Amino acid sequence: MKEATGETIKTDKVSRPLFRISINDLMRKYGIFLIFLGMVILASIASPAFLTKINLINIVRQISVIGLIALGVTGVIVTAGIDLSSGSVVGVSCVVAATFSQVTTGARVLYPDLAGNPVYVAVIAGCLVGMAAGLINGFLIAKTRIPPFIATLGMFSAARGAAMLFTAGRPISNLKDDYNFIGQGDIAGFPIPILILVVMAVVTHILYSRTKFGKYIYAIGGNEQAARVSGINVAKFKLLIYVYAGFLAALGGIVVSSRIGSGQPGLGVGYEFDAITAAVIGGASLSAGGIGSIPGTIIGALIIGVLNNILDLTNVSAYFQQIIKGAIIVGAVILDQQKNKGAK
Repeated sequence: MKEATGETIKTDKVSRPLFRISINDLMRKYGIFLIFLGMVILASIASPAFLTKINLINIVRQISVIGLIALGVTGVIVTAGIDLSSGSVVGVSCVVAATFSQVTTGARVLYPDLAGNPVYVAVIAGCLVGMAAGLINGFLIAKTRIPPFIATLGMFSAARGAAMLFTAGRPISNLKDDYNFIGQGDIAGFPIPILILVVMAVVTHILYSRTKFGKYIYAIGGNEQAARVSGINVAKFKLLIYVYAGFLAALGGIVVSSRIGSGQPGLGVGYEFDAITAAVIGGASLSAGGIGSIPGTIIGALIIGVLNNILDLTNVSAYFQQIIKGAIIVGAVILDQQKNKGAK
């Protein structure tokens, strides 16, 4: 309105309701959980066998290895990186762990001097191999400034070759019962692989969201130059996140090898893509660093598990399932780009 002098008086904008939430905001925050709920409903309608206790436990057991790898991959993606070596690290770690846990009598023993150890020795050996692979990835990326895609692609090939060389391309079987118990046993009716996934998910969530380490990797992913200027040792924390990713991939290798009772150098083929898919579906951004969460990643892994399970229950061809997975990866990246574009 105007005063007598004819000058225009600026009026304040009408304040918006404090609790108004748009559909876009709702989908951005909770969309992945709503999608998962919708998939569960559709799956239960498509097959009566879906909601049985045995089937639900089986789904979580099957995604436990991918879930473990995805926990580490999420941290890597948060730093605006990528890890293509996870599946190969699974292979080389599991054959080393299996070698240390092989029974010394009966079957052919590949390395007699290393066989027959307690289960904790085998687990430590396998995890150290995974961490060493992660250390090499992190060093190449943080110190030599090689793009993460190239560095981890090199490890993808080198680790698989090392697994084949170590075993001469043959599986390591006849493992000790206490090692096989990791993948085949249960506690109070809950399979050990599920318990390992739950424990590591909680630990990783706390590490990423409640510690200085987590704050730093998000800062590095959000703006690496600003993080460096603020005093964060960018190289150090990049190296550490790849070491942690290597550790989780190795742990996944130990779980899968103990589940099948054999350390095979070919294990883990394609696991890196499933892990990346789980992280991206769960909200980790390949187009912008500093975005991603462990709850989202776990939901992403469960979505993959539910999808695979319902396709199996409805007798969909395994070849067609691969096509669907590829479409999901592309679709998730497209949605991620649109979401980030709309947030700007």
